[in-house]
Amino acid sequence: MTHTGGFQDDEFWTEFYDFLFSEQRFSQAERLLDTSPLLAFPPGARVLDLCCGPGVFTVPLARRGYEVTGVDRSPAMLDRARKLAAETGATVRYVQADVLEYTEPEAFDVVLNMFTSFGYFEDPADNVRVLHGMHAALAPGGTLVLDVAGKELLARKVVPPKVVRRGDDLLVQTDTVLDDWARLRSDWVLVRGDRVDRAGLVWFVYSAVELRAMAEEAGFGRIEVFGGFDGRPYDQDAERLVLRAVRDV
Repeated sequence: MTHTGGFQDDEFWTEFYDFLFSEQRFSQAERLLDTSPLLAFPPGARVLDLCCGPGVFTVPLARRGYEVTGVDRSPAMLDRARKLAAETGATVRYVQADVLEYTEPEAFDVVLNMFTSFGYFEDPADNVRVLHGMHAALAPGGTLVLDVAGKELLARKVVPPKVVRRGDDLLVQTDTVLDDWARLRSDWVLVRGDRVDRAGLVWFVYSAVELRAMAEEAGFGRIEVFGGFDGRPYDQDAERLVLRAVRDV
């Protein structure tokens, strides 16, 4: 079976779920919320987790006392998120919506977009629109935290195919640079016994300079770039590209 719709294909998220959202990813979110200075928000802050998936961050945020809204376009992922919230007793409001259409003006103190969930629209202007929507969703003084794999980091890591095993399942991922490093394509082949699933994702990749300029265009101020959730510089030792920006007005 081949999934050509990428992030818009609900079957993709279901078939590749174990590789996209391993137990390690959930435990990583808990650890980051316990330790990261970039994820320490005022008590009771209203937090929007945009592209929330199966509740990796929404549930632990709610358990820490934040007022959390999770938005995702995938019904399958939201079903998992609601189940996780119910199992843990967390109160989370979930909304099924496309990020291009979702709007709640000035309703949040924090907007999160985690694990490279940004840049997937084919028209680059739509990706800019998403940033404008994030800005609009924040109350004045609110903070955006946007986490991606920066172009500089990907340049170190685009290597021959990666092979990952989960139990008896095998995933082979091949990355291809497109359009003079404007975009990246990942082709995935998942082998489960006699069944083979294939999927392809294409997304825009951004350098720190490019992402900062986009945030400025969207109206953000006090823009900072970090190389990890521990607040390290974005330099040759960076692990992620984490942008933090404030809506001043």
